[in-house]
Amino acid sequence: MSAPTRWPAPAKLNLYLRIVGRRDDGYHLLDTLFQFLDYGDELVLRPRPDGVIRRAVDVAGVEAEDDLTLRAARLLQATAGVRHGVEIELRKRLPLGGGLGGGSSDAATTLLALDRLWGLDLGVDALARLGLQLGADVPVFVRGRAARGTGVGEVLEPVAPPEPWYVIVVPPVQVSTGAVFAAFDRERRLTPPTAVRTIRGLPEAAGGNDLEPVVRRDYPAVERAFQFLSAHGAPRLTGAGACVFAEVADAARGRSVLAQLPEGFTGFVARGLNRHPLARD
Repeated sequence: MSAPTRWPAPAKLNLYLRIVGRRDDGYHLLDTLFQFLDYGDELVLRPRPDGVIRRAVDVAGVEAEDDLTLRAARLLQATAGVRHGVEIELRKRLPLGGGLGGGSSDAATTLLALDRLWGLDLGVDALARLGLQLGADVPVFVRGRAARGTGVGEVLEPVAPPEPWYVIVVPPVQVSTGAVFAAFDRERRLTPPTAVRTIRGLPEAAGGNDLEPVVRRDYPAVERAFQFLSAHGAPRLTGAGACVFAEVADAARGRSVLAQLPEGFTGFVARGLNRHPLARD
C-alpha cells in the first residue's frame, strides 16, 4: 500500500432552514443556507493497488453497509472503471444524528480525495453528481462553498455570509431525521415558498428552522440545550438536529459558555468557513 494521507471532513451548519414543499417521491423541498466549520472528522486514506476497498477500523454506531465513505469509494471506483483500491480510517469527531452533516462530509471528502489520489481528475461537477446519489447534502461539501441550497438542497448558489465564531452544543441524544420530517408532515407544517430578503447582498430567510418546534418538543435534551444557550445568545437548530448553536464574540467566549454546560452535554467552539479546506479554486 502507499503511504497514508490525511483529509479533513468539516462540519456544516444550516444558518436557516425552510421547508417549502414536498415532492411526489416524498423528498422535501428546502430553502437553506449552508456554512462550513473549521471543525470536523478526519479521514486517513491508504491507496491500494489491488482494487480492495475496506475500512481500517470499525466506526462506533456505523455498520459497514451504511458507511458513506465505503459507498462513496465504491461508487467512484465503479463510475471511473478503475482497479484502484483504498483502506479508509475514519476518525470520527462529529456526533451521529447531530445535524452537522458528518456522514455527508465524510462521503464528499472521500470523493474529493480519491479523485486526486487515483489520478482521475473528474471535475467538481461530475463528483457533485455522484455525491447526490449518496445524499442531498453531499454536493455542497463537494463544491466547497458556503451556499444557499434549494431543491432538496442540491441546487446551490454560492454566498459569502460573515464567518463568526460559534459555540455548538451537542445534546446526549441522536435525532432521527426521518422521524422528524414524518412528524412535521403529520402536523401539516408545510409552508409555501418563503420570500427571501437580502441583507448586504446575501440571502437570509425570514425565519430560523422550520423543524425546530418538532425537535424541541420530541427531544427534551434538545429543548434543554435551547434553554441553556438562550442565556448566552440566540440559539438555533442545525438541520434536523440535535445540535444547537449560537454566535459568540470570539473563541474565548465560546469556551466560557462550554465551561457551564449541563452534565451530560458536550460541545465545541468553531469558526464559520465559507470555503471548504479541500476546495481548489
